[in-house]
Amino acid sequence: MKPIVTAHEIVSPLPRLLVEPIVRAALLEDLGRAGDITTDAVIPAEARLHGAIVSRESGIVAGVDAAVLAFTLIDPAITVAVDRPDGSRVERGEAVLRVEGPARSILSAERVALNLVCRMSGIASATAALVDAIRPHGHARIVCTRKTTPGLRSLEKHAVRAGRGANHRFGLDDAVLIKDNHIAIAGGVRPALERARATVGHLVKVEIEVDTLEQLDEVLEVGTDAILLDNMSPDTLSEAVRRVNRRAITEASGRITVATAPAIAATGVDLISTGWITHSAPILDLGLDVA
Repeated sequence: MKPIVTAHEIVSPLPRLLVEPIVRAALLEDLGRAGDITTDAVIPAEARLHGAIVSRESGIVAGVDAAVLAFTLIDPAITVAVDRPDGSRVERGEAVLRVEGPARSILSAERVALNLVCRMSGIASATAALVDAIRPHGHARIVCTRKTTPGLRSLEKHAVRAGRGANHRFGLDDAVLIKDNHIAIAGGVRPALERARATVGHLVKVEIEVDTLEQLDEVLEVGTDAILLDNMSPDTLSEAVRRVNRRAITEASGRITVATAPAIAATGVDLISTGWITHSAPILDLGLDVA
């Protein structure tokens, strides 16, 4: 079946090598020590199933490849047709993917497939809501953080991209991000920045968090690649952006919601970072319907 691509930005899939270990671990956790004893006891071995994962609400789809793998790793005899790949918009009642094959295998894979695609689609949908909220109010991009579910970071950050957001650091080795506790222990903004610059390689970007305009002025004296403006009011953010004057990338964070994001974007910041799209986004409600 040819995929139905809706009017949204489709993102490139993650390499199978990254996704398969996550899905395999989830299946092993669910199958336990004896497999799906309920399905094996109730469903005849020869039974076949035709079904579809269908959306119960509108949103943006992500995690489809992980769901496909959940079925095919359980049983290569299952065939899966994707209607809406990651990044597609789905409306209530529309199918995301269709499955056909041995009923026992499909039912045994169902929960893992749904857990992953519902979770990732919820993240993509939450991200898209923020992106849509700030679109008329400047050039800022919505970015995620490292506040992800342990073991699921690659999938969750992919889901952010599916929602048209962008990724912040994937790990502690991506870039230097000097936070308030680093500054406190290092003895201030200047020594923290100077030590970072003297230690890391020439290709490593350095970002530092500031809470006040006074800290910002000190950062600008030393110089840095990016500045995290934490928990500042829109008025203070506007002044901070004016003082930076494009000498560094500006990033706003703290209490970002669909309601507050437009005013933050209007200050002229380059990035708006938020943790809730990965740690607290509600799932997109999807279910397996049997034909």
